[in-house]
Amino acid sequence: MIELNKIYNESNLETMMRMPDEFVDLTVTSPPYDNMRDYKGYSFPFQEIAKELFRITKCGGVVIWVVGDATIEGSESGTSFKQALFFMSCGFSLFDTMIYQKPPQGAVGNNKGYWQSFEYMFVLSKGTPKTINLIIDRKNKESRKGDSGTKRLENGDLKNVRRSGYDKLGRRTNIWEYSTGNGHSSSDDIAHEHPAIFPEQLAADHIYSWSNEGDLVYDPFSGSGTTCKMAHLQKRKWVGSEISKEYVELSTKRIAPYLTVQTMF
Repeated sequence: MIELNKIYNESNLETMMRMPDEFVDLTVTSPPYDNMRDYKGYSFPFQEIAKELFRITKCGGVVIWVVGDATIEGSESGTSFKQALFFMSCGFSLFDTMIYQKPPQGAVGNNKGYWQSFEYMFVLSKGTPKTINLIIDRKNKESRKGDSGTKRLENGDLKNVRRSGYDKLGRRTNIWEYSTGNGHSSSDDIAHEHPAIFPEQLAADHIYSWSNEGDLVYDPFSGSGTTCKMAHLQKRKWVGSEISKEYVELSTKRIAPYLTVQTMF
């Protein structure tokens, strides 16, 4: 039995063990990678988690895996790509390799190279994504109505063609930029008590892009509860797993003002 709209204070493997096959529509998460942050001393068995995520993800479902690399003795770890390749060995397709661009803060990289200011956002799909809601907010240089013209064929004949137009706004690129830190990552001050939150808008944009209202969103590394909060605000069902009791208490307090009704599966 899984209670929805709840963050479980346990390992994500324990939570997923109680989920039936093909249960989750979308996972949005950022795991603690390369021991780069203090996560209360907890580590995680990545390969077991990846296999379970494949099992519980619906056909057409998506996993968003936000991750970066540490630089150790002058070499980047490559953990991000190793994880992406393992997900593929589990059966996921690497639908897109996206970039989360942020102001340089020294979270990754080294002082002898260019300042690192991004993380990867791997879009891993179980088959072809069943939901793709593209965000249309990139400004085109100009808008143009469709018109008619001709095209010269190889034999010299002219063929009448209809050229499509385009609007002032086009689909977003796969590089998403967000400001971070107090006043930017979250509208809830309490969220910043967690050492590694990602922007609410990042979670919201992925939830919009790869799920629909009523779908189930999961975060196996719930942390401060950003994914769960934004899923709730976009009328999705949600479940979180967080092994740290302190962070469960933090995120539960953060999300409480937004809750109305809990749902049972």
